[in-house]
Amino acid sequence: MTYHLAYIAVGSNLGDRLENCRQGLDAIEHSGKSEIQARSKFYQTAPVDYQHQDWFINAAVCIETQLEPFSLLQELKSIEKKLGRQPVGVRFGPRLLDLDIIFYNNRVFETAKLKIPHPRAHKRRFVLKPICDIDPNILHPMLNKNVQALLDELDDADQKVIEFQCDY
Repeated sequence: MTYHLAYIAVGSNLGDRLENCRQGLDAIEHSGKSEIQARSKFYQTAPVDYQHQDWFINAAVCIETQLEPFSLLQELKSIEKKLGRQPVGVRFGPRLLDLDIIFYNNRVFETAKLKIPHPRAHKRRFVLKPICDIDPNILHPMLNKNVQALLDELDDADQKVIEFQCDY
């Protein structure tokens, strides 16, 4: 069986945000199809794009998975739904749980339903900072820059990211 490395961003800004993220990560770990290899710290982050909502809790994990990209996407969406995520009314609006594939091996993959690397990852401090906790040298396969360089280049002062003190 072939295994792949993928980086997954997790976030929540409804209800018990930290617990929602923890449950999402536990569900990935217990799926039997993926194993968490590394975890970032948790961060409290300001909303981006749609500003009129509560702050998020965000983190990232590196997983080893036997799933191909579409199957991994289906697994993550299934986890979100099982844990109570409802269809969103507002783009970039509030969500109980969000699990996004950011990187998958070094692949560039684009279809109508899935784009890897995540098309906005390089513009999002709440994605880049947690991934830098895991490995700041991960190369963005389209931009040919590592995630630390991308984070250092961000100039959006509104994207506040504050470490959230908690036990994992």
